[in-house]
Amino acid sequence: MPVESVFPRLEALLPHVQKPIQYVGGELNSTVKDWDACDVRWALMYPDAYEVGLPNQGVMILYEVLNEREGVLAERTYSVWPDLEALMREHDVPQFTVDAHRPVKAFDLFGLSFSTELGYTNMLAALDLAGIPLAAADRTTDDPIVVAGGHAAFNPEPVADFIDAAVIGDGEQAVLEITEVVRAWKAEGMPGGRDEVLLRLAKTGGVYVPRYYDVEYLPDGRIARVVPNASGVPWRVSKHTVMDLDEWPYPKQPLVPLAETVHERMSVEIFRGCTRGCRFCQAGMITRPVRERSITGIGEMVEAGLKATGFEEVGLLSLSSADHTEIADVAKGLADRYAEDKIGLSLPSTRVDAFNIDLANELTRNGRRSGLTFAPEGGSERIRKVINKMVSEEDLIRTVSTAYGNGWRQVKLYFMCGLPTETDDDVLQIADMATRVIAKGREVSGQNDIRCTVSIGGFVPKPHTPFQWAPQLSAEETDARLRKLRDKIRGDKKYGRSIGFRYHDGKPGIVEGLLSRGDRRLGAVIRAVYEDGGRFDGWREYFSYDRWMEAAAKTLPSVGLDVDWYTTRERTYEEVLPWDHLDSGLDKDWLWQDWQDSLDETEVEDCRWTPCFDCGVCPQLSTEIQIGPTGQKLLPLSVK
Repeated sequence: MPVESVFPRLEALLPHVQKPIQYVGGELNSTVKDWDACDVRWALMYPDAYEVGLPNQGVMILYEVLNEREGVLAERTYSVWPDLEALMREHDVPQFTVDAHRPVKAFDLFGLSFSTELGYTNMLAALDLAGIPLAAADRTTDDPIVVAGGHAAFNPEPVADFIDAAVIGDGEQAVLEITEVVRAWKAEGMPGGRDEVLLRLAKTGGVYVPRYYDVEYLPDGRIARVVPNASGVPWRVSKHTVMDLDEWPYPKQPLVPLAETVHERMSVEIFRGCTRGCRFCQAGMITRPVRERSITGIGEMVEAGLKATGFEEVGLLSLSSADHTEIADVAKGLADRYAEDKIGLSLPSTRVDAFNIDLANELTRNGRRSGLTFAPEGGSERIRKVINKMVSEEDLIRTVSTAYGNGWRQVKLYFMCGLPTETDDDVLQIADMATRVIAKGREVSGQNDIRCTVSIGGFVPKPHTPFQWAPQLSAEETDARLRKLRDKIRGDKKYGRSIGFRYHDGKPGIVEGLLSRGDRRLGAVIRAVYEDGGRFDGWREYFSYDRWMEAAAKTLPSVGLDVDWYTTRERTYEEVLPWDHLDSGLDKDWLWQDWQDSLDETEVEDCRWTPCFDCGVCPQLSTEIQIGPTGQKLLPLSVK
């Protein structure tokens, strides 16, 4: 039976909401397939507003991978703003997809990609609007299977009450495997109902289904063990790793938004994974090993993507794009190829020790010359050793000196506050570094219009990193430390006016820390926050620290715990962590040793260029580091 579009009911509400264009669909390269011609149907969601969700590469890739398959359709849905949510509830309009405005509840699978834990309340809003029971235990075969993915899914325990399954790692192959399990179960007449299909998914070893795992606790609140409760369900669930990126050149037809979004460009992921070994960086740890896309593969994707979209800028994405072994040839080749078309190139923030002026000039040759962004992360040499960010202040001054001397006028420096073992002095040295940057810029450029912006975020310990055992700095201590830094910068009569200072207070970081290292007992907190109106917790204007603390104070005492137990408490080696049964490939003993090395201020090299450090990923997951150089060149297109 065809599923009716809710658009006729939705359309009447749109004149009464802000930015109605984000709900109408019909973007260039979007796909609407015949409902009845497909036997497995996915609704994909990035649980944030359209302007943030549409450019998300993960969702865009899965959308295309699924829609390319015969008999499978995928549509997209995003979080609706509170103004539309209120009207949808009043007029009984359910959560809908933007592609064909079909109700999300009608789909077989509802996949959510979480890049941050602050999207959990938006998931509950979407489930509620869709008419899907919030608690996974209350769902029937009439409800979609709710699947979580993305970086936050590496510890899905805080939302275990609300999701049916979680996938950790790369999604391209995983969604196709899940699709085939669901397809077979439906073809057989859905034997055993919802329990049976979830059990089949759990038995694959690559899908985590929380209902088939029991958590036992010690009297002091720590976890005793996590045990499978059904035969054939593995003790540990493994992450998925796509090994040949050239075989997965997605998105081939990137979506072009109708409304303004956070990134107005076409993006190509040039490699996946990172082995720099920054101890705070969850993304670098959980995406190992490094897998580079070939230079010719990158060229083909850029060519196809520009033809399909008409964008005028290409983002070369990865965790550390300047580390691609052929980045110089990639940048020069693309700049040469698109010189006439004035196609700009951009990299995310550049490592200080990977930057060179030739690369910077190639990146800006066809586009505008904006500011450069570097991320020293720590203010002092000592703290950079603790976090394994092997960049000296001399490296930074030399790099910015080169940039200012070659015509740049603005540099942005990104740091974190609250890193393990950090003192006030470590943070105050950020001001000293910024003044040296300005002084050097004025010296080499002979100009006084030199700017340096210092941007600071609070450190949040994350699962599957060496800092997963570390205590988190309280919001009050974070704010006090940042006030001292602000006062020092503002008090500098000679350089202070040339230094911009941006920082977030410590409160959102505490909520993120609570959720990132939490366990199933936090489900009650998340639900209480949602029922009290919590939405869009990643947005400053909607986030309420008091709402989260009040919900925690109401629900956690019943299990003998509080927020500090999850955030500012240091963990011991013996403690069973909530995510220990989810296998990122990293050996727990290796992570512990790296945590001890950090306390000794011992640095570790990048294993791309040195012997293996036995982190565990390559042998355990039968993968390997894949890097160039390939010896190939980005061949120019035929002359127009």
